[in-house]
Amino acid sequence: MPPLLTTSVEEQTIAFRLADPDDTRASVSLWCDLDVGDPKFSQVPGGWALDLPYGGPRDLAIDRIEYLFDVDGALGLDPGNPLVVPGAFGDHSWLPLPGYSPPSWLDVHPALGERASATLEDTPVGQVDLEVWAPAGVDGGEPLPLLITHDGPEMDSLGGLTHYVGAMVESGALPPMRVALLSPGDRNKRYAANPAYATTLVDHVVPMLAEACPSPVLPVLMGQSLGALAALHASWTAPGVFAGLFLQSGSFFTPELDAQESGFEFWSEVTGFVATVLGAKRAAPGVATIAFGCGSAEENLANNRLMAAQLRHTGADVSWHEVRDGHTWTCWRDQLDPALTELLMKVWARR
Repeated sequence: MPPLLTTSVEEQTIAFRLADPDDTRASVSLWCDLDVGDPKFSQVPGGWALDLPYGGPRDLAIDRIEYLFDVDGALGLDPGNPLVVPGAFGDHSWLPLPGYSPPSWLDVHPALGERASATLEDTPVGQVDLEVWAPAGVDGGEPLPLLITHDGPEMDSLGGLTHYVGAMVESGALPPMRVALLSPGDRNKRYAANPAYATTLVDHVVPMLAEACPSPVLPVLMGQSLGALAALHASWTAPGVFAGLFLQSGSFFTPELDAQESGFEFWSEVTGFVATVLGAKRAAPGVATIAFGCGSAEENLANNRLMAAQLRHTGADVSWHEVRDGHTWTCWRDQLDPALTELLMKVWARR
């Protein structure tokens, strides 16, 4: 019997392998949210193989890769690779390339902290659910800075947000703070530059949090993908509410750069708002300090670079951070330090 075929990383080549000693498979291909060229495997003795070059002349701009195997039309994990990462749509196999190092704060194991849930019933977009995390031992009435995140449950469970904050607070790299984890609800509708959601955030969520969680400074708002677009939209339409924005891989779609997204149901709302920002001569007074984070290999890279350059041109305080990854929760986790760390220290030091 042929030896078991296993996936491995070789010099400038990712060698994907699938054992099929009884020749029962009709087709195998790689599913990956990256442009990898031809994803089809070739049959080899005992199974299937795909050699994907990286680095050198075929630089995929990644230090890690997440993927699935499409076997006869069914997506699944790579049985020849034990490394698995959870995601919003299920588990994926993944591989580190030689340049990848996970964040050092993952090795810190802070106390779990305290959590409290809340619900706002009567808002312009209906019910809004959220959870507030605070470091262990903090008095409920103690004024602390507040970090608010869109897609809160996912950014916490898949992006390690409160683990990061707890580790940074424990190490002294960041001051004690609270983190408000906002549940998205009808995500596409709310986050796609929706004025009703911006009003909900500014006139309902933030005032409720200010009363329940006293703070000596304005909050910082962060979001990922459409959540980053919603964060910029809220700050742009109501400047002065947030001290800073952390925009990760924002869906800043334009017809020129993102025609592949034109079927999105809220395409006109998104592109209309983006066009307004891109056409602005000057940032509105009080528009927040902004940190951008993006993956080097994702489709949103070009529109994020364009948006960052435009906001800098209008006079906004903008920083740029790039990680060699795709549009993944791990990419957003790996941007937290130093990108978010530096933003929080900058804006909260101004009080």
